[in-house]
Amino acid sequence: MSLAAQAARVGAPPYFGRDAPAAKTMHGVGRVRQAVAMINVEGLTRRYGNFTAVDDVSFVCQPGRVTGFLGPNGAGKTTTMRVMVGLTPPTKGRVTIGGHVYQDIPNPGTHVGVLLDASAQHAGRTGREILTLGAQTMGLPMSRVDEMLELVSLDKTEAKRRLRNYSLGMKQRLGIAHALLGDPSVLILDEPANGLDPAGIRWMRGLLKGYADRGGTVCLSSHLLNEVEQIADEMILIGHGRIVAEGTKEELLAGAESHTALVTSLDNERLAQALRDKGVTVTTAGSGLRAETAPVQVGRVAAEHSIVLSDLRAAEGGLEELFLTLTADTQREQPVATTQGATA
Repeated sequence: MSLAAQAARVGAPPYFGRDAPAAKTMHGVGRVRQAVAMINVEGLTRRYGNFTAVDDVSFVCQPGRVTGFLGPNGAGKTTTMRVMVGLTPPTKGRVTIGGHVYQDIPNPGTHVGVLLDASAQHAGRTGREILTLGAQTMGLPMSRVDEMLELVSLDKTEAKRRLRNYSLGMKQRLGIAHALLGDPSVLILDEPANGLDPAGIRWMRGLLKGYADRGGTVCLSSHLLNEVEQIADEMILIGHGRIVAEGTKEELLAGAESHTALVTSLDNERLAQALRDKGVTVTTAGSGLRAETAPVQVGRVAAEHSIVLSDLRAAEGGLEELFLTLTADTQREQPVATTQGATA
């Protein structure tokens, strides 16, 4: 069966209670439907006895964008995602996907791809058997299984191996294949980078970015801030079950002005003296200097004295520093303050 024919079969109505949008061919993954689906979390609260795991959380994931859902362990990310896909009932509020609660979506695997726990499959089944059962349940052609195995780079020998003999990275790849099996328009992924090596993380990043570029909606949870920073269009930071910040990286960092700079120049001694003359505290940091002022001020002083700079940047850790600050009371360990750091 051709890819276009498969797409037509998978996208047959009803689609979230309406006709499916026109199919759009994609190499390897099929197509992603456009603009109809989105995730809307409204006033979501989930309590377990006296413990509130999620506390009045609201946010939206838009089509064509990757939304990073960030927080430390125990912040409420997984609980929120379990409510999204109907595994945990909310105490208050609701989550809709394409305007519907998950339980009301017909053949949900063809609309919403889910990966919450890569190990949550029968350990005695092979990778191929797991995908085959998924395809049969969703009414998909068996050729889809081979397409997904190829997409996630699980070869024929690995596909015949039982899940109990998979590494964590292989389980993650299989889980991503299962989430994409029904050619959904929405992906909900909980810590999908766990267990992947650097090459695997880069592969996943490219896969999800391409998926969103074709109109898909991606909600991606993680505590790997550097990875999310590279892929997410929007970021939602959660701590103690509450949203502490949200927006694009630029929006989140806009209010976090840096007051310390790391700088290296062709004449560090002269630059240090020029900065001290302006009342700036300067210390040695590796092969450069650490100046207790904003980077833009360092640049101005260097320009005034015609000093060539080879490196100038904020000393703070960007998104990571902001995240740790906003969720400081939820961290088990407190960040270690450093007075000196090497420039690179």
